[in-house]
Amino acid sequence: MITLSRKFSISKALREYNENFKGVELNIFQVVKENVTARQAAEQYGLKVNKNGMVCCPFHDDRHPSMKVDKGFCCFACGAKGDVITFVADFFHLAPLEAAKKLAEDFQIPVFTDNAKKRNASKKKEKPKRTLYQTEKKFEEWERESIRILSDYLHLLEEWKIRYAPKTPEEEWKAEFIEACQQTEKINYDLDLLVFGELQDRIEFLLDSGKDVKRIEERMEEYRRNNKEQTGRSIGSEGTEL
Repeated sequence: MITLSRKFSISKALREYNENFKGVELNIFQVVKENVTARQAAEQYGLKVNKNGMVCCPFHDDRHPSMKVDKGFCCFACGAKGDVITFVADFFHLAPLEAAKKLAEDFQIPVFTDNAKKRNASKKKEKPKRTLYQTEKKFEEWERESIRILSDYLHLLEEWKIRYAPKTPEEEWKAEFIEACQQTEKINYDLDLLVFGELQDRIEFLLDSGKDVKRIEERMEEYRRNNKEQTGRSIGSEGTEL
């Protein structure tokens, strides 16, 4: 199993991300979203938006308009939703950064402030410690790994809620059942944030909860080891016995 510690140091990754993306990625994401709406993008790329802001969803076989486009977008049929950058990324099958760059180019949006230009001009004189592409890939790796860990944990919690549920009102609640009751809603929220959240929210999650995700992975590994020692059977990544 690939652990977060072997991927990269969370604190180091955040520093590198902020150093490399400040005035570039964060600037382009913010500026693009301030200047272009999902509706404008939909119209720019050939979709017919009616007067109520409804359009046939391009992400599923939609014969009647089921997607609302305004500042962001939301399809009431397939559930697709997000901001203008998410819309373009999904529409053209691009990474978020490439989608933001496309929007900036197509809508002729200047994405660098004077201060950002000065910062980046000065950085060009120095040998960069890590390229923007490398830093972006590290961040994407962390996101994928965190989503995998939290998904595994959610499956395990759901399995605990069934396996360790008290059979009678008098039976004492087991620690696993209590943990499942307490953590299921929170883990669902964290997964939604990582999958659908804004870039800045995901960065803040890395800062605030990255170490917690690593501890969750370590706890699951310990539980699986103990379970195998006690029962002779292994537990899969989604809580199922092997």
